[in-house]
Amino acid sequence: MSNTKTVLGFVAGAAVGALAGILLAPDKGTNTRKKITGKAGDISDSLKSSFDDFVDKLKTAYSNGKDEVDALGDRAMEKANALKAEAKASLS
Repeated sequence: MSNTKTVLGFVAGAAVGALAGILLAPDKGTNTRKKITGKAGDISDSLKSSFDDFVDKLKTAYSNGKDEVDALGDRAMEKANALKAEAKASLS
């Protein structure tokens, strides 16, 4: 989770810096708007990529957790069956 916050902070800082640089640079209004549109597209792509990476990591973590829970359930079932067999053997 810390990596996600770091990446998001970096992207937000880059966006603010780029926007400030564009707005403060002496240029025609039409050129400035084109630059802002281009930078917004770049930032949007970067955010989408970061979000996709986050979703992939979340899916992997979910899958790994599910596998561990399934394995734990299997071990518990084996232990329960062993105790059941032991109890039947001791009653016979």
